[in-house]
Amino acid sequence: MQEAGATVDGALASTLAASRENVHSRANLSALPNAPAQQKVVQLGTLEAPSLALLRYWSKPAVVALALLVCALCSRQGLTLACVAAALTAALLSRQIFSPLQSLSSDAPGPAKLRLPRLLLEWGIVVALLSFLGFALKLDGLLPRRLMLNWFALTTALLWLGDHCSTRIAARAGNPGHRHIIIGANAVGVELARRVSLSVATGSFLGFFDFRSVERLPEHAREQFVGQCKDVAEFVRRHAIDAIYIALPMSNAPRIEDMLQEFRDSTASVYFVPDIFAFDLVQARCVEMNGIPMLAICDTPFHGMHAVRKRAMDIGLASLGLLVGWPLLLIAAIAVKLSSAGPILFKQRRYGLHGEEILVYKFRSMTVCEDGEVLVQAQARDARTTALGRFLRRTSLDELPQLFNVLAGTMSFVGPRPHAVAHNELYRKLISGYMIRHKVRPGMTGWAQVHGLRGETATVEQMRLRVEYDLDYLRHWSLWLDLKILLKTALIVIHGRNAH
Repeated sequence: MQEAGATVDGALASTLAASRENVHSRANLSALPNAPAQQKVVQLGTLEAPSLALLRYWSKPAVVALALLVCALCSRQGLTLACVAAALTAALLSRQIFSPLQSLSSDAPGPAKLRLPRLLLEWGIVVALLSFLGFALKLDGLLPRRLMLNWFALTTALLWLGDHCSTRIAARAGNPGHRHIIIGANAVGVELARRVSLSVATGSFLGFFDFRSVERLPEHAREQFVGQCKDVAEFVRRHAIDAIYIALPMSNAPRIEDMLQEFRDSTASVYFVPDIFAFDLVQARCVEMNGIPMLAICDTPFHGMHAVRKRAMDIGLASLGLLVGWPLLLIAAIAVKLSSAGPILFKQRRYGLHGEEILVYKFRSMTVCEDGEVLVQAQARDARTTALGRFLRRTSLDELPQLFNVLAGTMSFVGPRPHAVAHNELYRKLISGYMIRHKVRPGMTGWAQVHGLRGETATVEQMRLRVEYDLDYLRHWSLWLDLKILLKTALIVIHGRNAH
């Protein structure tokens, strides 16, 4: 009996110890959300399925490499080690040049007509770089010229075919069985549902949940309303939901926290979609600072490689312009000196990057060089403008010295036009967001100028329109937009519109 009692006591002690261990484990688990901030890390990532990510980023490089191998097998030379090395090099290079394969539906908005020209341009860049490498390393004799021409032609056809069929290919590589819901039948939730539906690989949307009843919801969200938030946890478990998007305002934080606790009893992925669209967004994006996520609401587009590409284009174009146009600069300088008394260059203080003062150079086109607290803008048939100055202004030749500003880094080829300091101090008090245009380097030409907003701004409304276009440029900047502005500027200069 004593042995049996000891056995029972031992089993009871083991049970109590195990229970205490489970309680301790649960306590540790419940404490995880309240861990110190330095123990939490958030990384930027993607929601793409692995197969779709592999297809989007490596399908074009694979086509480039396989096309070369096929051409080599069909040629007299046959497959050689040089062909394999060239195919591998071309694939790695293409991965850096080509844009990802299209995965949006045919209903998605976007410049579909530019897809083929962009594809041809990217492939042309790859071919040019490979040709340069072959010439520089004296490897052009390893592959026959006929083989290379066949490869270029076959790759172009295959890339076009793959891009044309990209929607169907991406749909098969995606996750059609994926199920998701959106909590929050508000403007953000409705817009999220629309954008998710544009992708061909996101699966099925089962509907909205909200704290409000269906009668209080926007009309365009009522048809897809499933139920109230008190029933969402049971719905997630019953329908095996894969993803939950929470598009509720931050004022609902206590309710959101309660729902998150209920979602821990499921395998669904949970995503919080903050309502940043209530703000005036300038280059809005998600960024990460050593594991701390941040939402950029108002920022410059020129961080990282974007800044490198922009500056490289400025240095290249400014160097080319000075190399080709130095005779014109010299002739203009001599003409200004001989035509009227005064300096050749007109230097004026203006606001540059981050609102810092810079000196902007122009050929003098007037009999005065104003740079004080009170300035009078140049007007049509301005009496202060010299005869030569009118010609320089009409042809925009007076701004050629700004190539030195671009080369020095105080200006860019494309950006908001810099205004005199006196005008900045005036308009920053009258126009909301005026100083945001100084988050990028000022430009020799800009988005506002190619829309006809050149020359004199006689009213505050004209300046406000110019600022709106400048901010629109910041929101949608790309190298393609810069090239478009440069091309339009050339056409405007030829016609000489609004230049006085």
